Amino acid sequence: MTAPADHTAAPDPPAAPVPAAPADRTTVPAPPVIRPVGSRGLLVELATAEQTEALHAELLRRRADGSLPPVAEIVPGARTVLLDEFGSSAQARRLAAELPGWQVPPLTAGSGAVLEIPVRYDGPDLADVAALWGVAPHEVARRHAATEFRVAFCGFAPGFGYLTGLPEPYHVPRRATPRTRVPVGAVGLAGAYTGVYPRSSPGGWQLIGTAPETVLWDTARTPAALLAPGTRVRFVPLDGDRPSPDGDRPPHADGLPYREERP
Repeated sequence: MTAPADHTAAPDPPAAPVPAAPADRTTVPAPPVIRPVGSRGLLVELATAEQTEALHAELLRRRADGSLPPVAEIVPGARTVLLDEFGSSAQARRLAAELPGWQVPPLTAGSGAVLEIPVRYDGPDLADVAALWGVAPHEVARRHAATEFRVAFCGFAPGFGYLTGLPEPYHVPRRATPRTRVPVGAVGLAGAYTGVYPRSSPGGWQLIGTAPETVLWDTARTPAALLAPGTRVRFVPLDGDRPSPDGDRPPHADGLPYREERP
């Protein structure tokens, strides 16, 4: 990861549109690798994150229309989908034989509700991300907030979702030195993903903001996790962070005081 201290903020460029996501999200160009998990489970390994998201969506679609054998869990990962607890081992074997021949449609924009997460773009790495993108800090906020994300999979901590949607030019490396304590609600970038820390924890993502109003994990809620794979998400700047119509630098654009939690 690039050392944050070496970056110099670029001069303010004119507002530019957010580049479209790659148009070609063709899935399963090569047969997936399918491995047995116990006697009634399968692990499907795919080559790319796009193929994984598309297969997960197709599995959910087939389960909803009744064309998928009964299976208790469908759990996506970064490059895998786990299907756990088929009704019988014979059902698992049949699907393992059939799945490589599926024609999985490309993943398209969803039509369901979009979960909005209010965010204040005040992260301590905002200026560093701006330098990596070659834009001013407030433009990072504008482009991030203009992107529709999708929860690809969950992990790391209860309630943590890995959100995809940023075009590849905006993918950034993790910090060279992880923080020992990232505060709850921090909004970060790492690789192809955006995420919100559901609780304080160590972390190496580039922090660009804070979501102070959103509870990602609540055991008193059903379901406890706010984010689930497939959920569409948009980040909505809090009022003070909205870029002004004439492109002036908004409040917090250069990372005003950041509230670290005390151990």
